[in-house]
Amino acid sequence: MTVTPTYNPAIKLLANYDKVRAWSIKICEPLHAEDYVVQPVSDVSPPKWHLGHTTWFFENFILVEQLEDYQPFNLKLNYFFNSYYESQGPRILRSNRGNMTRPTLDTVLQYRAHVDQHMRKWLENYSDQSLSKELVDLVEIGLQHEQQHQELLVTDIKYILGNNPLFPTYKEKKTGLPVSSAVGTPVFTSVEEGVYEVGYNGDGFCWDNELSRHKVYLHTYEIMNRLVTNGEYMEFIEAGGYEQFEHWLSEGWEWAKELSFKAPLHWFKEEGEWYQFTMNGLQQVDPNLPVTHISYFEADAYAQWQGLRLPTEFEWEVACQQWYTEIPAEGNFLEDGHFHPIAQQHEQDYQMLGNVWEWTASSYLPYPNYPRLKGALGEYNGKFMVNQMVLRGGSCATPRSHIRPTYRNFFQTDKRWQFTGIRLAR
Repeated sequence: MTVTPTYNPAIKLLANYDKVRAWSIKICEPLHAEDYVVQPVSDVSPPKWHLGHTTWFFENFILVEQLEDYQPFNLKLNYFFNSYYESQGPRILRSNRGNMTRPTLDTVLQYRAHVDQHMRKWLENYSDQSLSKELVDLVEIGLQHEQQHQELLVTDIKYILGNNPLFPTYKEKKTGLPVSSAVGTPVFTSVEEGVYEVGYNGDGFCWDNELSRHKVYLHTYEIMNRLVTNGEYMEFIEAGGYEQFEHWLSEGWEWAKELSFKAPLHWFKEEGEWYQFTMNGLQQVDPNLPVTHISYFEADAYAQWQGLRLPTEFEWEVACQQWYTEIPAEGNFLEDGHFHPIAQQHEQDYQMLGNVWEWTASSYLPYPNYPRLKGALGEYNGKFMVNQMVLRGGSCATPRSHIRPTYRNFFQTDKRWQFTGIRLAR
């Protein structure tokens, strides 16, 4: 008689736990000890803090509550590694995380090992009958949360190294980015007028801000089949786009006037040539690659200069779901290790998933019947739904298993240290 193996969600969770946790360490492997502490601006957190905060999440929300007789590694670390959870007590100011010379990196790594050991013990003690859906979901939230911080690790490390006058290389690559070729004239694809459903609809994981699925009415619109390139954005710069107020929102114009260098973040110009800092060091700007490290202000001004506009988040999602039935093989994600956008590979490579987060024209607001969570996890998304714009699609620093067409990222209009870029609509 053939016996069908019993499915045990705890075993699957444990394997995924080990895999996700290992990626955070892998991202940090090329760093020197000094790199772990630096915080050039308040938006950027030291890599050491990311390693500690993601560990605190598992200890504070799972082990302390679920594992009998668990002894916290060091309760004093709560003050350092709480991020914005008012319900979890006092915490260090975000802007002061770079002053945290102690705990040392060795202590933080010991903290991770301690929590990992006990998380494995806790998961190994469960069978599929005793591990409730609520606990499975809680562990999954912790893993998804860590994947978000892996993307932040990449972009924060880039900002740390890119603001060092030596422009140190993160990691030498034996091979460079895929060879780019001239990008053709953009094609605008039409989406018909109608009522469409948007928002997450499935049995897998999603964030609360992707719920609940609902109908939206869209007029006929057209959306570009690829991202805006460096070469196209250079034309905006050379045409005086940063000096022409008529393209800019009022707040954006005031922001642009204060820029010390009027170009995307990490760009430089020497002897008439454009260069940019990448994770492989300072390189000449490739005009065929998608432009990135752009603020919402810049994305909107560029669209206005072109006589076009940014898509709304619903227009973006509907187009994405018409073009893709799964995550595309050519998508450029964290696991590919490029940590930089790549050029459009072929005509059906719409570049909607991976490469760069795409600014939309939509404010970050709750969906109808938004299921606001209670308790500490209710602080995760809902309280940030003001004064921010939605981005879609993921980037070259997003883990492949972390993205989906309904994923809603959000940042303030002036932020550009993430891999953010532009797609046009009309």
